Amino acid sequence: MLSHYIKFSFRALRRQGGYVAINVLGLAVGMACALVIALFIMHELSYDQHHEHKDRIYRVGLHGIFSGQEVRAAYTASPMGAAMMADMPEVENFLRINVWDETIIQRDDDFFIEQGLVEADDTFFDFFSVELLRGNKETALAEPYSLVLSESSAKRLFGDEDPMNQSLRVGNMPNHYRVTGVMADMPETSHLSAKMLASFVTNQRATDDNWLSNSFFTYVMLYPETDPVTVTERFEDLIVKYVGPQVRQILGITIEDFIAQGNTYNYFLQPLTGIHLDPTVGQFNHQPSDPRYFWIFGSIGLLILVIASINFMNLSTAHATKRAKEVGVKKVIGSSKGMLIWQFVVETVVLSAIALILAILITEITLPYFNNLLSLHLSLSFFTDWRVIPSLLLLVLLVGFFAGSYPAFYLSSFNPETVLKGRTGNGKQNTGLRKALTVMQFAISIILITGSVIMYKQLNYMLNKDVGFNTENLLVIRQAQALGNQIHSFKTEAQNIPGVAYVSASTAVPGRNNNNNGYIIRGREEESFLMQTNWVDYDFLDTYGIQVAEGRFFDPDLLTDQQAVVLNQSAVINYQLDDPFATRIVSPGDQENIMPVIGVLEDFHFESARSNIAPYVMRFKNEDINWGYVSIRIEPGMMPRVVEETERLWASFTSNDPLMYFFMDEDFNRFYREERQNAQLSVLFTLLAILIASLGLYGLTAFSLQQRTREIGIRKTFGAGIANIWYLFCKDVLILVAIATVLAWPLIYWVAGNWLQNYHFRISMQPADFFLGFVISLLIALSTISYRVVRAASMNPSISLRYE
Repeated sequence: MLSHYIKFSFRALRRQGGYVAINVLGLAVGMACALVIALFIMHELSYDQHHEHKDRIYRVGLHGIFSGQEVRAAYTASPMGAAMMADMPEVENFLRINVWDETIIQRDDDFFIEQGLVEADDTFFDFFSVELLRGNKETALAEPYSLVLSESSAKRLFGDEDPMNQSLRVGNMPNHYRVTGVMADMPETSHLSAKMLASFVTNQRATDDNWLSNSFFTYVMLYPETDPVTVTERFEDLIVKYVGPQVRQILGITIEDFIAQGNTYNYFLQPLTGIHLDPTVGQFNHQPSDPRYFWIFGSIGLLILVIASINFMNLSTAHATKRAKEVGVKKVIGSSKGMLIWQFVVETVVLSAIALILAILITEITLPYFNNLLSLHLSLSFFTDWRVIPSLLLLVLLVGFFAGSYPAFYLSSFNPETVLKGRTGNGKQNTGLRKALTVMQFAISIILITGSVIMYKQLNYMLNKDVGFNTENLLVIRQAQALGNQIHSFKTEAQNIPGVAYVSASTAVPGRNNNNNGYIIRGREEESFLMQTNWVDYDFLDTYGIQVAEGRFFDPDLLTDQQAVVLNQSAVINYQLDDPFATRIVSPGDQENIMPVIGVLEDFHFESARSNIAPYVMRFKNEDINWGYVSIRIEPGMMPRVVEETERLWASFTSNDPLMYFFMDEDFNRFYREERQNAQLSVLFTLLAILIASLGLYGLTAFSLQQRTREIGIRKTFGAGIANIWYLFCKDVLILVAIATVLAWPLIYWVAGNWLQNYHFRISMQPADFFLGFVISLLIALSTISYRVVRAASMNPSISLRYE
């Protein structure tokens, strides 16, 4: 029976000519968009799903509020895991991770820059399902200065040589590491990107008992059937037992009094499979995805399919008169309404299947572009993922039934007596429904256009916002510790390079913060004040162009300034420092060092514009602090020469270590990589939605002109010009777009308003943003139909009047 319907469906489709091609193309483009979006969402949801014990593994995070400043991050203290395992019977094992920045690896006289070196406990392979190709997983990371290489890193460092037991110099560590294993490359869908594993016991803080220094990632594995809520409830006792005594030692108050003052100090468990999908947790080693964008792009994909399906409904019902006689004959010879409905639905499913084949070809051709845009490796894996083929078949059926259901019921309802006598009408019977569906298409298009405009305006605002310092012509050298105690000498030599304006050394730079420390303010000892900390030299302000709001910066002629601090305006405002220059800051670890405030800086962005500017403190960088960054302010037009001379100077100071550097303007913009990608995707999918809607409008216009050819000839005979006929057809489009606009504006206002709430610094929506969506939709609609209308209006009336 089904083969019978399919055979007749192909015959019917062959007879229907051009409008079928429009339907197929529209459905194919819509399906291709949906496929790409589905591949992207499936890729994001697959993170960390490959690990054997994924349902029992959790990462421990810290959630605290200190004097109004909230911290929600994945960093914990070194003894955290061992204490949980000792005090909580639900915890089976623990793992500590310390992620390094870019690191120089030296083998003999060869240097390599490695991004992805991770210090890990010897339980690493119990937590992460990564095959150890060489070595013993029980002992590979058990000894200090042990190193496990990924397969690709081993190939890059040693070629075809056996890497086992070879020695490598890692960064500036005093001893060489010994290669004790080779593991398979970690999959792309892992939140932890580790290309080298160094033994955690090598870290001098591996046995640290400081509970207030949170610098490491801690993972715990719970016993089977354990409820994580039970573990979470035990954190309060753990905090009282371990954190409480150290809080009392530093602040002089109990942990209960500390919390009673409005502060918060607690831990939480983050499921392994949820790490990639939780942007609310701070983690510098991995950029999580915001699930809200899955809903946004999933909705866009669905809306594009709806537009393509509406095209099918509109064109099918508009061309119904051409199939009326066919329906009448079939009913006369015994076909029931149900049989006809099935025939028309199967036709649509067949059409949907043809469109899917074309959509797959479009997807395969365009995937390289999307992979380049998203920095991913998406692919249509028909046989490696069992979900793909069933999902494609389901897509064909859903689109077929959705797009073909109404035309099937409408076509099968024709009265055979009426249609066989030739009274089939002129296709206007369902004009109201077609107009309603067209309004829906326009409304969707206006929503997508307006949303893309607002998204791009927000992105442009963030990229061009005054961040409070000069990001241009600024070269930043990483791994300043490679200079050892020669940082000052290197600065002096670099200052003499032609084209160099200023040189500064610091432990942090905007966009790369590494110390969020708690402080005490004299007179308010019972409170703790959290501030991002940067140790800087005398030249930092001139190098970065940061402005002083009050007071002064560190003065080389005043030795006492080396024991002072400089705050930003946010610290003064948030911590209610009425007289900042009478304020004395104390570091909990060195309460003998009382630091006066000598200056207040204008606020500058040291993080993304998504978040508010937090309190920031600058302390003086003494010679014994020999790590961090060296920043070089370069005169315009001198960048290539300065970079070349800096590389030569660096080599002379570091025995040919590679120079690792970045440009501040490019690096700072990495905060907005996700926004830039999403804005580009939004515009692309919007254009495709407009293309599909335009195809449908073009087909409807062609059919309408065909039906009204004699009317046009009559109007021209009575003196109507081309402009009059153009206006006759276009005024209907104007009315439809206006109605669609009224429907679309409230929805996009609500959606865009909620989306903008994610950004502390954001644009305000303007009437012009919404009016632009209306204008663009109207112009596209008018340009789509104008050619066909003008062409029909230009036809000789003598020909038009003879048209049947």
